[in-house]
Amino acid sequence: MLSENYSCQKFVTRTSCPLCHEELIISWQGDEIPYFGEVMYITASCSCSFRFADTLILSQKEPMRYELLVEGLEDLNSRVVRSTSGTIRIPELGIDVEPGSISESYITNIEGILDRILSVVITATKWCEDDEEKRLRGLEVQEFLRDAIEGQRQITVVIEDPFGNSAIISEKVKSCVLAPEEAGCLKTGMIVFDANSSEMELDASDSEHRITD
Repeated sequence: MLSENYSCQKFVTRTSCPLCHEELIISWQGDEIPYFGEVMYITASCSCSFRFADTLILSQKEPMRYELLVEGLEDLNSRVVRSTSGTIRIPELGIDVEPGSISESYITNIEGILDRILSVVITATKWCEDDEEKRLRGLEVQEFLRDAIEGQRQITVVIEDPFGNSAIISEKVKSCVLAPEEAGCLKTGMIVFDANSSEMELDASDSEHRITD
C-alpha cells in the first residue's frame, strides 16, 4: 500500500502500448472514498485508440458479493465502485454484465448502472428486429428498467468481484465473502497468474450483456 503522504498524489509511469508498441503513459491518481477507503485511479490512452482505465482498492480484499434491493429513488443514489473485474447482475431480468479484455472501471450510482444497462438493451433490441420474440423481450426489459430508474419498480442489483475491488456503498446493502469455488467461476477481464498451477490464464472475452428468460 502507498504511504499516507503519497497515496493521494498524482504520478505517471511509462510502458509500451500493447497494440502499436509505442510509448504509453499511464496516469495514477490517488483518492479517498468515504466509507470505503483509499483508491487509485489508473488511466492510459494511446493515439492508436488503445484505452485502459481501472480503479484499485489500496488494501487487500477478499472476493466479495454485494446485493442491494432498490426500492425507491433514495436507493438509486447509492454509490457503486465497479472495477474491471466486477460482474454486475440483475436477477429479475436474467442480465449479467461480465468483464472482458477491454472492460473499464468506473464510479457511479445505482441509477448510472441501470442507465448503462438500458443503453445496452436498447442496442441489443435493435439487433433482434428480425426475431419478434427477442424483440418483444427486449422491449419488455427496457420498460422494466425505465420503471426502476423512475423509482416505480423494485429491482435487485448484485456485484461480484473475485478481487474484492468492486462494491455497492449503502446502509441497506447485503455483503458476503465469496467461497473460493464461487470466485473461481467469475471472469476477471485481465491476465491472472495462478501460483498454484504455474499457469497463466487470459480472460479475453468481450464484455457480455446477456438477456435470458
